[in-house]
Amino acid sequence: MASTLTPSRLSFIDLLRAATVGIRTRKQRAALSALGIMIGIAAMVAVVGLSQSSKSELLAQLERLGTNLLTVQPSEGVGRGTGHLPETATTMIARIGPIEATSMLSVVNAHVYRSDRMPAGRTGGISVQAVDQDLLSVLGGSLADGVWFDAAKAAFPNVVLGSVAAQRLAIRQVSGTQQVWLGQRWFTVIGKLNGFELAPDLDRAAYISHETAATYLEHENHPSRVLVRVAPDKVDQVLQVLAATANPLYPEEVLVDKPTDALEAQEAADDTLTALLLGLGAVSLLVGGVGIANVMVIAVLERRGEIGLRRALGATRHHVALQFVGEALLLAGMGGGGGILLGVGVTALYARTRGWTALVPAYVIAGGIVAALLIGGIAGLFPAIRAARLAPTEALRTT
Repeated sequence: MASTLTPSRLSFIDLLRAATVGIRTRKQRAALSALGIMIGIAAMVAVVGLSQSSKSELLAQLERLGTNLLTVQPSEGVGRGTGHLPETATTMIARIGPIEATSMLSVVNAHVYRSDRMPAGRTGGISVQAVDQDLLSVLGGSLADGVWFDAAKAAFPNVVLGSVAAQRLAIRQVSGTQQVWLGQRWFTVIGKLNGFELAPDLDRAAYISHETAATYLEHENHPSRVLVRVAPDKVDQVLQVLAATANPLYPEEVLVDKPTDALEAQEAADDTLTALLLGLGAVSLLVGGVGIANVMVIAVLERRGEIGLRRALGATRHHVALQFVGEALLLAGMGGGGGILLGVGVTALYARTRGWTALVPAYVIAGGIVAALLIGGIAGLFPAIRAARLAPTEALRTT
């Protein structure tokens, strides 16, 4: 009676044990092989994570500040005008139906100093702006210390400093007794502002009321900038008529813009940079895959004797191929897992330094693992086929 041979079998545990032989015996080489994959995955995870964290912060900022703020100011037009807003600009703008609130700023031809002993040329780049009481509510500003103008304080020589102006004038806390030298007379500092997110140039200004500017500095209060809050669903319609309303004779000499457009343009630029960095991450990932392929080819050459012995003991070509593909997948998986941890860590650390909420989408983590395994599988395929094609007698003879 003829005996039947039992076909060779390779369980998952045996496959895992065989696939880890090369990694366990050549730990340094395995770590260097996985490093390329790790760098590529870490770069892609960090880039997407930082992009999403930045975008989330931008959306929260736009929601907080609103996208319905418009600014009106003179520009260098081609007409015959003076390049200034008419005195009636603020009044005319306020008559537009969807306008919810306005605030007019007027640049004062004066400088502010910490002391009357300061040289005239050391202005610190601080401008003086005459403003109304509605500025903070229209611009979404807030006080860091002190108070803002009310009807009583607007009638006297009082000044409120922007965040940068207060720093340059060495005003750290507002006590109500500090004074600064402004327009050849002393003004009492009654407040200090937090930074304006939508108008950072105003952080370098000292603010006085229109009444004070007219009474004590003989300023005529011509509008240099008008801030406008519009009904959110009417922004586009108001944009079309705002210039002609502010200066009917020379509307081409009026510049109307939306400060939040700068934030959105910045986000568009960030998206372009994100795409570029993702491309670089993909290149790094490809280089990592090539590294794994090279290591696996060398491993096949070094382990010909092992391959021949396993084949002689009954291992099939399929089993040998699975061993080397499995080793490549393990290397790639190690690199992918390390890359995800590194990328998430970088995202969390950078987001914390910027005050953002760290956000790494789940699809990025899943995609990173899949990409690493895919690259590893492809990289290990050719060496695995080469190992499987080795004849047992040839492999044993060359050891």
